Amino acid sequence: MEVQETKKIKHYNNKQKILLVGEGDFSFSLSLARAFGSATNLTATTLDSQAELERNYKNGKANVEELERLGCNVVYGVNVHSMTTKPDLGGSTTYDRVVFNFPHAGFDNGREHEIKTIMYDRVTLLIVRFLICFFFCSRKYILGWFRRHQELVRGFMKSARMLVKDEDKGGEIHVVHKTEYPFSEWKLKTLGEKECLDLVSEIEFCLNHYPGYSNRRGSRGYNDSSFPVGKSSTFIFKKQFFY
Repeated sequence: MEVQETKKIKHYNNKQKILLVGEGDFSFSLSLARAFGSATNLTATTLDSQAELERNYKNGKANVEELERLGCNVVYGVNVHSMTTKPDLGGSTTYDRVVFNFPHAGFDNGREHEIKTIMYDRVTLLIVRFLICFFFCSRKYILGWFRRHQELVRGFMKSARMLVKDEDKGGEIHVVHKTEYPFSEWKLKTLGEKECLDLVSEIEFCLNHYPGYSNRRGSRGYNDSSFPVGKSSTFIFKKQFFY
């Protein structure tokens, strides 16, 4: 019997069953698939419908077509809060890795993949903080803004926990997230603890580790635009053993 060669790209390999959530133009999924030479171990999802994907991302259709040729299971209309009810995700199937890159609740009716650029030089950042504090936002508004993002991440974690393998079987939940203000205020470690997940590692994220990956804003009118990643990390969670 022929033994399949293990092919790796950073934290992922072709022997892992991987669920990717909140894909923009599916270029991250495709980066993994090309590294593996196959996508039969991948399930890649988006909140968009197929029509929305093709309308919003110039490379979306081509990326999906290549993924499907390589054997990927592509699923549209997947909301992180209810993805456990999607039969296309495998029902009771559990995954080795569940991955969500740059989650953001956005400012457009909670579209989960809308990402605004909030990376500035030091002087500009100080000015923006001043404006936010004194002109744009009350304390209630600021807390509400953070809460929307935290609810999105917690919703993902709650669902992912039901879809990932147990800690003793090596299951991991990955969240790629910016680490500078204001994104640092989302407190991913605390959110994980509330969903009975332990943060076991935080590893610097670099775009050039994933050839072909083009991060996308996903916001109305700017869907196909990229955004500065800046300082970001892959936060790796596992189920708490005693749960």
